[in-house]
Amino acid sequence: MRWMLPTTEVPEAWFNVVPHLPTSLQPPLHPATREPVGPQDLAPLFPMALIGQEVSAEPWIDIPGPVLDVLRLWRPTPLVRARRLEQALDTPARIYFKDESVSPAGSHKPNTAVPQAFYNREAGVRRLATETGAGQWGSALAFACALYGLECKVYMVRASYEQKPYRRVMMETWGSSVVPSPVDRPDHPGSLGSAISDAVRDAVGREDTHYSLGSVLNHVLLHQTVIGQEAKVQLQLAGEERPDLVIGCCGGGSNLGGLALPFVPDPKVALLAVEPSSCPTLTAGRFEYDFGDTAGMTPLLAMYTLGHDFVPPPIHAGGLRYHGDAPIISALVHSGRMQAVAHPQTAVFEAAVQFARVQGTIPAPETAHAIKATIDAAVAAREAGEPRVILFGYSGHGLLDLQAYADHLAGRLADD
Repeated sequence: MRWMLPTTEVPEAWFNVVPHLPTSLQPPLHPATREPVGPQDLAPLFPMALIGQEVSAEPWIDIPGPVLDVLRLWRPTPLVRARRLEQALDTPARIYFKDESVSPAGSHKPNTAVPQAFYNREAGVRRLATETGAGQWGSALAFACALYGLECKVYMVRASYEQKPYRRVMMETWGSSVVPSPVDRPDHPGSLGSAISDAVRDAVGREDTHYSLGSVLNHVLLHQTVIGQEAKVQLQLAGEERPDLVIGCCGGGSNLGGLALPFVPDPKVALLAVEPSSCPTLTAGRFEYDFGDTAGMTPLLAMYTLGHDFVPPPIHAGGLRYHGDAPIISALVHSGRMQAVAHPQTAVFEAAVQFARVQGTIPAPETAHAIKATIDAAVAAREAGEPRVILFGYSGHGLLDLQAYADHLAGRLADD
């Protein structure tokens, strides 16, 4: 029920989906001039290596050897067949999940945190500033910065800062400094947009600091494609030609992109993004240019957005509380190559508990969105009598999200 690969099988290059997109990406625009941004516009925030990856159209980009050495601490990650879930659902579907919870930080996020820290250190940067929602990204960057000797300042969305104190402890254990965001409004629940504003403001105000982002941008999704590349090999080992459906939860799009993008060139593979009903960016947002942050300091991106001043309810899936989506994911949805659905919080946790009681592991609230959609797809396969192959991303464990489960089991969760 588990397919493992040796450490020698970690992909040695990132897969760049840009040449395979149905339509060309629209360029980011400068927040002041509304003209396409150039490399020098981004230089105060990112090292040139990452800027080059952001605009690259090369089909493959080599992973530096020192980055591979760190990725091999936990990669390749397992591919697991959820046989007990299949039996519980009485479905002919074969369900597999790629388990990213085995990383040191407990999620997929270190796949990009490690190369970002590496490239910044190579560029002589001594300090990184970033935002985090539920704390998964902040934990990953704190881990990576500890390995490379960088200082790290994390602006954590206040709702999650209060809901998930042990995420903060993880970051502090790795040596990072963590503060609730927005820093100037202690009565505000916060959002990823406002936390990005805090982090960007920090970075541009110090010569020794760059900004680091855990989702949305092209280079972030690029780094995550090790997930899907490994999954393709492991599915072959499991005797599957391809999945019929690939499912991932989606906030900014890094976890979903990491699993799904290597399958984009195969038209026989359907792709599904799953988001919370309280922050329905892909299913209810507009496809247009918008700022990535609340204060309007970042370049404008062509993406699905609810508006950069949108503040979602403080649901427990803090990593999915973002007003916009990655331009790559948005382009795929806008073209029809990828579909999207939204689910309310209570239904998501019902699916998470069902999964935990048959498979054993407790998923993060973000991961639970993918599980909810997987269960729905497996039930649909049963009703249609179709033995479909479903692959979903298990993007993180929920061992530091037990307050969310306590709230659900006590009937305290609401569907805002």
